[in-house]
Amino acid sequence: MNKRTWLIASAAVMMALGGCASTLAPKSVVATAAATPQLSTLSRLIQDAGLADTLNGPGPFTIFAPSDDAFKAVPAATLQGLTGDKDRLRAVLTYHVIPALAMSADLKNGPARTVQGANVALYKSGTFVTIEEAVVTTPDMRAANGVVHIIDRVLIPPAK
Repeated sequence: MNKRTWLIASAAVMMALGGCASTLAPKSVVATAAATPQLSTLSRLIQDAGLADTLNGPGPFTIFAPSDDAFKAVPAATLQGLTGDKDRLRAVLTYHVIPALAMSADLKNGPARTVQGANVALYKSGTFVTIEEAVVTTPDMRAANGVVHIIDRVLIPPAK
């Protein structure tokens, strides 16, 4: 087989195989969190609070996602109180969500309104980003309907 025939045959095989390959659909922010081992507690709590359907919606959503270590730092009685009160759990979890796409490069210093309704203070200096007193440890986990940033603390909304 000459070189030209071989190239044409190879190209035809690649096109045929490429047509059979399926691309994975991008994941939602909920599926992105669920696929991240260090966010297993958050993923479970999103399900427990009944927020999965909402956060699987079109968005866009930015989730400042507390890591499993962040949840371990919460006093056991506080965490138990949250898991026993769905309304309070929803309030805490939605306090971590901004109803917009906020990539770390685009963040501005100042307040941002959360889905819970209260404002959170965002601060950025270079690549260093904080939300309230939490530090973003892993930024910009892109999802089909937003972005997930892993943080090192659980944020508690202010009392109304």
